[in-house]
Amino acid sequence: MMDAVKPIVNKVAQSALITLALETFFPKEEEIACIDLKDFLFRGLILREEEFRNAVKNKDWEEYRDKCVAIYCSSDAIIPMWAYMILSVSLSSIAKDVAATAPLQAPETFLLRNLIRLDANLFQDKRVLVKGCGDRKISEAAFVQIADLLTPVVRSLMYGEACSNVPIFKKANQ
Repeated sequence: MMDAVKPIVNKVAQSALITLALETFFPKEEEIACIDLKDFLFRGLILREEEFRNAVKNKDWEEYRDKCVAIYCSSDAIIPMWAYMILSVSLSSIAKDVAATAPLQAPETFLLRNLIRLDANLFQDKRVLVKGCGDRKISEAAFVQIADLLTPVVRSLMYGEACSNVPIFKKANQ
């Protein structure tokens, strides 16, 4: 007599474990735009307030609509802080997000900002696994940020993959 064949059960899928892939918090490449303050400099050396304000006032900002905008300066000119602020104000109603950061650091900057804005309450008393491997390199800062954000609310926090994870935090009396 043959034993009944038992179906394979995916215990990971049934575990109510939430897998969080940090790479999904990066903006898409086409969502990042950059503004180089060197384009606003007089003779490539100095930022003149009146000319700068007029250039900002007359600029068509539509190309930055719904994008993450990195403001930076590629020249060695000394840029006053108010210039960054004026650009930020001009972009605030158009852009998705604005940061003072170099283009190469922009994806990481916006990743961290997206993590900060994550509603931690969505993970209240949940078991969360922060995915360890992916297609993009993720900095230590992002893992620290997500741990800091989730630890006060989750039931448990793990790192790695569902089949092989490292426990990071477990709420007492659970």
